[in-house]
Amino acid sequence: MNVLLNGEPHTLSGSRTLQALIDELGLAGKRLAVEVNEDIVPRSQHHDYRLQDGDRIEIVHAIGGG
Repeated sequence: MNVLLNGEPHTLSGSRTLQALIDELGLAGKRLAVEVNEDIVPRSQHHDYRLQDGDRIEIVHAIGGG
């Protein structure tokens, strides 16, 4: 399955959940904002949200500072 991840082509094997992608990217447990096809996906839906071929995914990692 092919998606666009932060503007770059990315290949996923089989049907995947958004949480599986986040885990694969090593971002589990981090503060993230995730958008799929221009819609924000709340953290509570990451485990159940199924990605589809051609999805456009944007993941923004929140970085704190002072």
